[in-house]
Amino acid sequence: MSILYTARASANKGRQGRAWSDDDRLDVQLSTPSELGGDGGSGTNPEQLFAAGYAACFMSAMGLVAQQDKITLPEDAKVDAEVGIGPRDAGGYGLEVTLIGHLPGLDTEQANALMAKTEQVCPYSNATRGNVKTTLKLG
Repeated sequence: MSILYTARASANKGRQGRAWSDDDRLDVQLSTPSELGGDGGSGTNPEQLFAAGYAACFMSAMGLVAQQDKITLPEDAKVDAEVGIGPRDAGGYGLEVTLIGHLPGLDTEQANALMAKTEQVCPYSNATRGNVKTTLKLG
């Protein structure tokens, strides 16, 4: 693989700290959700950051796939990503992802095919395949 771009970020104090990128484009306060035993503070958390990144990456990959397949994506197309975290039977914690494509104007068969093909192209999907249960849905 030939690397085209490398993102760099740092975090301190875990889920109660801060995360930032080396170029200062990202700088967020972190807090632990009350569902995970935290104070439910106003900061974001790693699962929200992962959901945002996955949704953006998947939407971008979908644009590429649509262009290759000569499909016009609706102007208001979007992808929602839900990232769940919980204890694994084998120990430790794991993630589950649901990606929900909102593709108004595309018929169900075409939208499902586009989602499935995008799942094969998206770097996040390729990185998590076999490790993170991922469900594709239409919204």
